[in-house]
Amino acid sequence: MKKALAVILPVSALLLAAAPVWAHHAFAAEFDADKPIKFKGTVTKMEWINPHAWIHIDVKGDDGKVTSWMIEAAAPNSLLRRGWTKDSLPKGTEILVEGYQAKDGANRGNGSIITFTDGKKLFVGSSAGDPGAAPGTTYK
Repeated sequence: MKKALAVILPVSALLLAAAPVWAHHAFAAEFDADKPIKFKGTVTKMEWINPHAWIHIDVKGDDGKVTSWMIEAAAPNSLLRRGWTKDSLPKGTEILVEGYQAKDGANRGNGSIITFTDGKKLFVGSSAGDPGAAPGTTYK
């Protein structure tokens, strides 16, 4: 019985520790590199959650209709290393979003670069999406 517990407990702990890795997805599993998106919108909320932060924005179409979008950003820790804070995107901020749409065509995208109305740009994706990106990368 003790031998069985000595094997079962470490194996169970390993499986539980690996669960977040299984839950994390690759870009290609959810987003389409052949569907670039670029639009202006107003921030309604920013979620600082793992494994990726999410930016919620309302986009007004040419017809005046407002569509809500969710933009996936890098992990909160990565954003913090690039100079982001929880106050970087307050509700009501107008931004230009560049990225890639979800494969299923939903109003969800993987963000690449966010441009503020003053022209300041912040990189929001993983460094794999921008070969020149390094921690603290800000675009002007």
